[in-house]
Amino acid sequence: MDGLRTQELRTHELRDITIIGGGPTGLFAMFYAGMRGATARIVDALPELGGQLTALYPEKYIFDVAGFPKILSKELVRSLVEQAAQFEQPSFLHQRVHSLEEDGGVFTVVTDTDRFPSRALLIAAGIGAFSPRRLPQPAAEPWYGRGIHETVSDPELFRDRRVVIIGGGDTAFDWATQLASRARFVTLAHRSDRYRAHAATVRAFHAAVEAGRAEILPFHEFSGVAHAVHGDLKPSTGRVLTGVLLTDTKTKTTREIAADAVLPMLGYVSDVGPLAEWGLTIVDDAIVVSTTMGTGRPGVYAAGDIITYPGKLPLIATGFGDAAIAVNQAVHWIYPERKIAPAHSSNMALFGQSE
Repeated sequence: MDGLRTQELRTHELRDITIIGGGPTGLFAMFYAGMRGATARIVDALPELGGQLTALYPEKYIFDVAGFPKILSKELVRSLVEQAAQFEQPSFLHQRVHSLEEDGGVFTVVTDTDRFPSRALLIAAGIGAFSPRRLPQPAAEPWYGRGIHETVSDPELFRDRRVVIIGGGDTAFDWATQLASRARFVTLAHRSDRYRAHAATVRAFHAAVEAGRAEILPFHEFSGVAHAVHGDLKPSTGRVLTGVLLTDTKTKTTREIAADAVLPMLGYVSDVGPLAEWGLTIVDDAIVVSTTMGTGRPGVYAAGDIITYPGKLPLIATGFGDAAIAVNQAVHWIYPERKIAPAHSSNMALFGQSE
């Protein structure tokens, strides 16, 4: 980055902790920082808070978060955002981090447009920067955002529409099942008859097939021909998707499927990106941390799915614990006079309780 580009970036106020990642672990870390009297912010590349829960499966139930027999992913995110909002700490979205600077005890996270200085850093980046895997066929590319959707943010957008889902994993079958009750019709296509999804998830979709609301097409994939996507020209909105061609992987013949929307559910690609250049120990795309969530670089801590240590479990439940440890250690590192082990929240005047 040249000097001119650096001058163009907006520099934000100095805070105690910058948290990279706005998933469950990052959100709880921001709440916990406020509880410890530390100023904090979240910086995240995604357009919404919640990480994978929001981007990949907002309508899916989670059963292993303490205190909830079951809770929808989007509801858990909503509660975490509300919890963190008690301390009015800001979040900055659409911010892809590309470098980290350190000068005079201040860490500055640098994105394409902004600079975020803080006294300590907490990396809660989940599996790293991730994005849905796109259809590789060139014919699909012009239709992204115009009928081909990378993610489902609101299932109601697909009500009474003909939906084609491509994929054979849990995400594909989950959305196929959920949209079958809203869509006009759902077609699920997969390149083989062996599915990566859990058997119970596959059975649930077969129930929708038997009810006549959906169909499943094994040995079919998005066609590689030049005109694999069909559309009509609308004066007000431009071309509108009306159908796609699928290729039978056995016979190599094609068939046209009427469709208003296509959802490629092909998994996602992830990358630790610039973290690999920050002087951290990274093994199998995870940051090695100590029992105090320290990364080995003073002032830099990490928590959640991005880290590894003996016995580490990649669960939301353990991410919450990682976040509390990391924040306590970061606060003590910034303010040595503050105890590492704080009072229990039930005894804190911060929440209207007496010491």
